[in-house]
Amino acid sequence: MTDLLRRARYWGYKIASAESCTGGMVAAALTDAAGSSDMFDRGFVTYSNQAKIDMLGVPEALLAEFGAVSEVVAGAMAEGALAHSLADLAVSTTGIAGPGGSEFKPEGRVCFGLAQRGKPVRVETVEFGALGRDRVRLAARDHALAMLLDAMA
Repeated sequence: MTDLLRRARYWGYKIASAESCTGGMVAAALTDAAGSSDMFDRGFVTYSNQAKIDMLGVPEALLAEFGAVSEVVAGAMAEGALAHSLADLAVSTTGIAGPGGSEFKPEGRVCFGLAQRGKPVRVETVEFGALGRDRVRLAARDHALAMLLDAMA
């Protein structure tokens, strides 16, 4: 975490998070370090579809067509966090932590978005597998933090 904080300070970046399946774990990790107010602007916990629409401006049509657990929605969440904050960089998480899932969206699938001012949105999906709810959420948190770190490399 200190490396992420150091890089954000160096580049003068402010960060925002938009989280569904991680429920604020990314924001909590970003604010664990003393001095994190230098780089963390705000976090959005948008667990429901309605929260994604209301707080981040995710189009209802995207949710209806692709579902909340999709790269399209992850990208829209990251863009929405950037648009509704003072951040230069925003990361999003949306997935199925478990237990359960479906044939089309299995347990452990998490979609991520990374929005950075002046750059195209980056999205990716990671299949963590059926590790159990707690481990999927921790793995998703760590992956989101790694995406932020990579964006500042």
